[in-house]
Amino acid sequence: MSVPAEIFWTTLPLGREVKLLAHDANGVAALGKPAGVLSHPNEAGDEPRSVLTAAYVFDDEVYEWAGADGTVQRLWLLNRLDSATSGVILAAADGALDAAIRAQFKRKQVRKIYHALVFGAPRQPMEMWKDLLAVEKRAGKIRTATVSGHVPAESRMSVLRTGHKEPRLSLLRLEPRTGRSHQLRVQCAKRQLPIVGDQTYGDFARNRAFAKQAGTKRLFLHSMETSFEYEWQGKPWKFAARAPVPPEFEKFL
Repeated sequence: MSVPAEIFWTTLPLGREVKLLAHDANGVAALGKPAGVLSHPNEAGDEPRSVLTAAYVFDDEVYEWAGADGTVQRLWLLNRLDSATSGVILAAADGALDAAIRAQFKRKQVRKIYHALVFGAPRQPMEMWKDLLAVEKRAGKIRTATVSGHVPAESRMSVLRTGHKEPRLSLLRLEPRTGRSHQLRVQCAKRQLPIVGDQTYGDFARNRAFAKQAGTKRLFLHSMETSFEYEWQGKPWKFAARAPVPPEFEKFL
């Protein structure tokens, strides 16, 4: 593999308000995705709403675009976030590196830390949440539930701050130990702590009232930090990236 030159990173066709958070010497990178931006285009015409304003090859899970010299440039996605969720997305600038890290992800723990603004307040300041989830894909959309589930999901929750205003809100630190689709959103909803702005698993009436009062409909879930270790070309490497928590997460407490 050839290590990407610095010009590769400075000329990425970044989407609206998307930022390059970090990249290492091998070509591992992290992007900061705002809420409402797609991890990748889902259909023709979605490119302007995606983290890169470029074509996306679904089979290879890679973005492609023409560089200044006419050569094809590529960036492989290592993970995704729901469009409504903001924060860290991982990528790799080489296909072999992408494949190697994905294989290691399956065997090693990737540490992810989220912040979530929820309705209500947990009974305990810190808890380990363990559930069995049912994950289905219907009409191209993923739906997750805790009814009749057999897929184990585990997350560590700690309370960062609970407000005293109405509606009562809490800011939570969530660290998933497993990586199930919509895991955090479903686990919060199960404990009567729906994430503010969750249009799938949340409290729709409270969402409407909050949106009218606060003037925003965003999902208040943010991937704040991701870190992991990986091996490449016979050497161990560490990678970490952090996306600052949007100020509105504390504004309404």
